[in-house]
Amino acid sequence: MNDFDSSKFKKKLKKKIKKNITNNKNYTINNKGSVYFIGAIGAAIYYVSTATDFWMGVLGLLKALVWPAFLVYAALNGLSA
Repeated sequence: MNDFDSSKFKKKLKKKIKKNITNNKNYTINNKGSVYFIGAIGAAIYYVSTATDFWMGVLGLLKALVWPAFLVYAALNGLSA
């Protein structure tokens, strides 16, 4: 059985960290897409449930894809009022 060599481990770890820093490999988790997806699903459910006919439902699905634009427009419109 091999004995654990802590100095060798530390050297390898420092080398790996230095390599990742110089290569600018930052491992971050980006979850903006999941928030947008959940919002799009909610918007689709809202728009489709309030549709009066088939084509309004189709329009509602299209609106659900661009709901942040409506949100920003309403927010900016409210700030200027």
